[in-house]
Amino acid sequence: MSPERPKLDVLIAAPRGFCAGVDRAINIVELSIERFGPPVYVRHEIVHNRFVVDRLRGLGAVFVDELDEVPDGRPVIFSAHGVPKVVPRAAQARGLDYLDATCPLVSKVHRQAQRMIEDDRHILFIGHAGHPEVIGTMGQVDSDRISLIETIDDVAAFDPAGRERLAFLTQTTLSVDDTAEIVAALRARFPEIRGPKAEDICYATSNRQAAVKGIASECERMLVIGSPASSNSLRLAEVAERMNVSARLIERASDIDWEWLGKPRSIGVTAGASAPETLVREVLDALAERFDTCEREGPDVQEDMVFKLPRELVD
Repeated sequence: MSPERPKLDVLIAAPRGFCAGVDRAINIVELSIERFGPPVYVRHEIVHNRFVVDRLRGLGAVFVDELDEVPDGRPVIFSAHGVPKVVPRAAQARGLDYLDATCPLVSKVHRQAQRMIEDDRHILFIGHAGHPEVIGTMGQVDSDRISLIETIDDVAAFDPAGRERLAFLTQTTLSVDDTAEIVAALRARFPEIRGPKAEDICYATSNRQAAVKGIASECERMLVIGSPASSNSLRLAEVAERMNVSARLIERASDIDWEWLGKPRSIGVTAGASAPETLVREVLDALAERFDTCEREGPDVQEDMVFKLPRELVD
């Protein structure tokens, strides 16, 4: 007779997983393969999830680091994170057909950056160095007109020539709480600084962090499904840790550290904005193999955002 499995309450955060920008980017790759036939080239990973990337690779997508890897006569797609202005210019110079899968909420930040430069302001961009979205946004303007701010210490260290002509923007996938602290520090040090009319952190990032906060008080552990390269997924684990819930970022069920997990009475499960729901189900099934699980979803915030596809794919 097999031993009785310990009981485990599994609280599933809602919303979780794919956002409208990720859905749009994946659809662009799929429809491009249907329209143009394989191979279709994609500059960088379309989104930060290797299982999504592997599936698209199986359909005929070829992921490259730079445009010089794209042969003449084949279409190229720019990833959801956005690209510096020099990239589409280089594609045009070569006569390459390209489709831009940049999330429209990231494109909005790009337009804001341009308007701030036209207003003769120096931009302080709050974000994480090296992230593709940061590279893409900072690449919208001349490098001497924008500075990266990662921490409150960076705010204190920044010494501009013209304090009265500053503006700030933020990466869309940051910690809501961390960013609020940095913005407060900027406004305290530079009272005349100009900010965006609406928050740059996207609705999906904010909603997923709020969903983790909504269940964390009932959880002893938290599993966050997402890529280590995914900024919004990393932030979800940080949110849980800040609420004194030990959290682990995993890519799929096989990554669960069962020794770390131990035998809790309750656990939270969520997924970053580029993680498919199939991976969530895989993790829930893995937990059910070892525990007598009772699944329930946290309070849900309905997301009905839908972004239009490029007209080249819908005509």
